[in-house]
Amino acid sequence: MFNLCESVDDNPHLGGHPAAVFELLGLPFTGSGSLALMLTTDKLLAKRQLAAAGLLTPASLTYEGGSVGDLPDIPLPAIIKPRFEDASIGIDQESVLFTPRELREKLPDFHARYGSLLVEQFIDGREFNISLFGFPVPQVLPMAEIDFSAFPQDLHRIVGYRAKWDEDAFEFHHTPRFFPQDLPAPAEANLRRVAVEAYHLFMLRDYGRIDVRMDSAGNVYVLEANANPCLSPDAGFVAAAAQGGMNYTAIVQQFVQFLSARS
Repeated sequence: MFNLCESVDDNPHLGGHPAAVFELLGLPFTGSGSLALMLTTDKLLAKRQLAAAGLLTPASLTYEGGSVGDLPDIPLPAIIKPRFEDASIGIDQESVLFTPRELREKLPDFHARYGSLLVEQFIDGREFNISLFGFPVPQVLPMAEIDFSAFPQDLHRIVGYRAKWDEDAFEFHHTPRFFPQDLPAPAEANLRRVAVEAYHLFMLRDYGRIDVRMDSAGNVYVLEANANPCLSPDAGFVAAAAQGGMNYTAIVQQFVQFLSARS
């Protein structure tokens, strides 16, 4: 069974349920188990796990609706994210804010559209997508970085919804991934360490992607763990595997071997 499910009826809360059904039926399936899928879907719960494990993650607060007058302080700039959505739904240029007034004005509208929200400190730095592949021991694939160099000053350097899905948007055509060859050895080692620790923390299996930002001081902040990254031939995980010398057929063969080992 290849589990390609990311939601059920567009409900992200149910993303882990198909895996749970497979587990109850005793059917081997690709990717992470139901618990890992559910833990990583909740951005707040994921951040609490990261902090408890000693991994850096941006400071944050939650908003569940109601008064915005008593919210705790958070370092600015910040970015508003739906707590449970995936695929950058609800995240775009207007999600980034710089003043407490912007925060108070935007939160009720975002909550009306997306429900529970996470407000997260915006880390200005390099963004890496780190894919891992292997069972029972994951291997770090070549690390992809997002190239924001074509962005004008009035665009925030984020991979939002338009960058991923709107083919008419500037961001869609100007956020290419590339595989840097000039990372200093200590920085690369730190990125790898953080990715592996996060992978194990969330109990990912077979494959996964850890998205991070590295600030100017070299600190690596985990943004999120993707327990079920897209397996489309043009997706980031497949690109990382190809960079490591593995074609699509070889990827599928590896998955079948993982399933055989668990059957």
